[in-house]
Amino acid sequence: TKNDWRNRNKIKTGKGSAWLSIPVGTSADRLICEVTMDDARWQRSHWDSLRQQYGKSAHFKRYRAFLEDVYLGRQWTNLSELTQYLIKRISNDFLQIPTQFLDSREFHLAGQKQDRLLDLIVQSKATRYVSGPAAKNYIDPARFDALGIELIWKDYAGYPEYRQFHPPFEHGVSILDLLFHTGPDAAWYVWGWRTSPEK
Repeated sequence: TKNDWRNRNKIKTGKGSAWLSIPVGTSADRLICEVTMDDARWQRSHWDSLRQQYGKSAHFKRYRAFLEDVYLGRQWTNLSELTQYLIKRISNDFLQIPTQFLDSREFHLAGQKQDRLLDLIVQSKATRYVSGPAAKNYIDPARFDALGIELIWKDYAGYPEYRQFHPPFEHGVSILDLLFHTGPDAAWYVWGWRTSPEK
């Protein structure tokens, strides 16, 4: 999807937030696994930007080897390969999320858009689907109800702030910002605060 988060994310800079974008061409008529990244110059550029903006953060060194490998040690064949690797590693290794991740290509799905999504949910035997609020524009809750699937709209309100470079505080930035500033406490800022006694 154009101008979305599939191939870009924000970081904080001294001049405000800035996008780190992976060049993927202009055709939107592709699956994420079909989006090749033939020009790898973005990798060095992203790494240089992260090092420049976060090199002095409290926990940059903790994640440096991982990110050097991502940006300088590997060549990615497509956007799906990169994003799946980042999501799994950051979730499992740095946020201690024990969730099992599956690739939709492991299923034999039918239909398009919402039909395809519902087919995936049914085949994976899920009983609950958590969606971002922007999907309210195209998801029909009645279809989820008819299949006995609980539909939950994600609420991004109430997340605690942390000490961040270049005030004012900005929530809408990469998870790397949180990791660089809070290190092993990052998981608390994602969900731990919800069950904290002082909440």
